[in-house]
Amino acid sequence: MGRKTSTIPKASVARILVKAGAKRVSQDGVDAFTEVLTDIAAKISSKASQIAKHAGRKTVHEGDVKLAAK
Repeated sequence: MGRKTSTIPKASVARILVKAGAKRVSQDGVDAFTEVLTDIAAKISSKASQIAKHAGRKTVHEGDVKLAAK
């Protein structure tokens, strides 16, 4: 079976966890947090795309993303 690739770099995810106060982070913890972040990002991006389409645009703007994240 092949390697599972992620859109979000795992080193960056580990860095976020450490900056949040974790002294050490396991690979399983990084993998789980990456999955959660990817799911949340997919939901927000889908909603932002719908907002842009509703406004009659093909381009997603900053406001669309912020509104979708609320």
